[in-house]
Amino acid sequence: MEIQHFSHHHPLVFIQAHSVASKAAFCLGCEKPVEGWSYGCNQCEFYLHKGCAELELAPKIQHPFHPKHPLTLLPNSARYRSGICDFCRKKFGGFCYSCFDCDFDLHINCALLQSSIAANFPNSLHPHPLHFIQNYNQEDERDCPGCQKPIYGPFYHCSDCTYPTFFNLHKECAELPLEINHPCDRKHALTLLQQPPTHPQKCSCYLCRIQWKGFVYSCSLCNFDLSLDDFLFSPPTITVASHEHPWMLVSRKMSFVCDFCGTNGDHTPYFSAICHLLVHKNCISLPRHIMITRHRHTISLSYSLRQNQVEDWMCKICYEEVDIRYGNYRCPASRCRYIAHVRCATDKAIWDGTIMPEGYDERSEEVVDEPWNLITDVVEQIRIGELMVASEIKHSYHDHNLRLTFSGKTKDDDSHCDGCTRPISTPFYSCEQCRFFLHKDCAELPKEMPHPFHKHLLTLSNSHDEYGYSYCVACRRRYQGFGYRCYKRYCRFGIDIQCMLLSNTLKHPSHEHSLVLVHNNEGTSCSACFRYLLSMDVAYRCMKRCDFSLDVGCASLPLTAWYKYDRHALTLTFSDDSEPSQLYCDLCEKEREPNRWFYYCADCDNSLHLNCAIGDLPNMKLGNKFKTDWHKHPFTVVKNIWNCPPCKVCGEVCNGQALECKESECNFTVHWNCLWDLRE
Repeated sequence: MEIQHFSHHHPLVFIQAHSVASKAAFCLGCEKPVEGWSYGCNQCEFYLHKGCAELELAPKIQHPFHPKHPLTLLPNSARYRSGICDFCRKKFGGFCYSCFDCDFDLHINCALLQSSIAANFPNSLHPHPLHFIQNYNQEDERDCPGCQKPIYGPFYHCSDCTYPTFFNLHKECAELPLEINHPCDRKHALTLLQQPPTHPQKCSCYLCRIQWKGFVYSCSLCNFDLSLDDFLFSPPTITVASHEHPWMLVSRKMSFVCDFCGTNGDHTPYFSAICHLLVHKNCISLPRHIMITRHRHTISLSYSLRQNQVEDWMCKICYEEVDIRYGNYRCPASRCRYIAHVRCATDKAIWDGTIMPEGYDERSEEVVDEPWNLITDVVEQIRIGELMVASEIKHSYHDHNLRLTFSGKTKDDDSHCDGCTRPISTPFYSCEQCRFFLHKDCAELPKEMPHPFHKHLLTLSNSHDEYGYSYCVACRRRYQGFGYRCYKRYCRFGIDIQCMLLSNTLKHPSHEHSLVLVHNNEGTSCSACFRYLLSMDVAYRCMKRCDFSLDVGCASLPLTAWYKYDRHALTLTFSDDSEPSQLYCDLCEKEREPNRWFYYCADCDNSLHLNCAIGDLPNMKLGNKFKTDWHKHPFTVVKNIWNCPPCKVCGEVCNGQALECKESECNFTVHWNCLWDLRE
């Protein structure tokens, strides 16, 4: 049985039992593994669950999350690009129900959620009607406003609150009693408030120290507040697997320093009578062993390190001193001095939440029989000194054999590596049948690598989106060639090879002190380009706490560049004391800003903007093609040296890097930044 589905140009054949055990396949509608009855096109590896294929029977729906207008069913190919669901705020590539008038999209997994209006919800907690969602089985990136933890399982959703304000509330938090009696304040009942009471700016109470923003139980008469984490309906004695002795609740509020995380507390702690440890409730369940991408070994929770064992310890994440009188995570490997604050090691941007079992050994994960890189076969070897080097190889990302070259040039001196997209330098592998080049280092890149930019393991990839390129989330540049990606569901993290070479510390010539990688940079700006940094941006900040930051795009700029009219290399320069009348770029002849970085040749007195020197697309390979939604033909990445044609959009000459449509009826050139203004 065949159907002609609106989302695919070939007929789809009915498949009665598609087992993902035989061949992994994902439904292009809901993006979940295909099992059981489905429709598919084996030629294109296009598959749909039977239920997803039958959604076209309801091409328009009226949905309670968007009651203003009906929503229209669309495949991803009908959209400008992969969208973001306005319910779960996750990026999707499958079917969606969309409202063009409001730019509102629901991924079909969210559109099909069963919901019902929650009756009699107290207005003191939220002023709008709420929908109860019963069958939600994925973790939401936004935290519940009540308990400040990720949404999972049944919850309440407000469709009236839209970007940038959202309101999703755990079922447990929504059903909390509005008043409780608590042993720490026996005189008065505690009232549930949507947010903590206003405190003085320099208040040092527990809620202000942890910057709690969720629901609280409060007594205004006694100035007594409890966060939901401290809502003490739990048993007074707790036993957890990560600690051998039971924890007893201290029956009074007190100031203390937590023996596990080393931070101050100002509420009711838990106490281990045998170990004489006083800890926060949240710290009781800290795992004993975890793995983070910042370090190659498992790190273990330690709370018994004696002061006289070492001289001093520095946290390898924030690079501030670790007070070893309190808990920390450190590497148990002999002679390894890796240590981190508890709060640093368990930060959500650093640790993915995986707990390592007792006695875990990283060496047990090594697979001896499987190659660690993508060289599938060594066809021929040569001896260089005492080393045997592969002179001819087969590589997973190319169909033909590649031969190694140690000296000399390619037939085309402007050849670039298909892995890192940089100009070819020796040693490199090349294909004798086509223009494919790989630096030896790029050919030997490992299949999987951890990286401090991301908390999950990353996998080497040469695949790109439907337009023919990818986006590096670290330096915010488009790239072709190899990259490393996270294939965890709903993660979609990817970086290019240049950013993969960066580590968690950096010594940059623009600053006298070493720089350290920081994940949450909200409220700061880059000291090179002055771009305002967002909370999701990774950046390098001064280890000595100077007011100096570098975003990854500026930190990864090459220290030298070449200019067609200059026989010398241009040097990346960080300040300019020239007269204002001299602040011009010698390539585009436009004014330069005095405080921004630029490339400079002291011998010839030539100065260039950063983008004029390295191009708008430094990580796109010259000669490669990619597609856009604004033109019917693919564009080729070119570099104009002497005969520079005018841009089709702005009319100015296309010096250096540009895009070219080589079809005979078009035959025009356009700047990358002008591409978005191009219309058929």
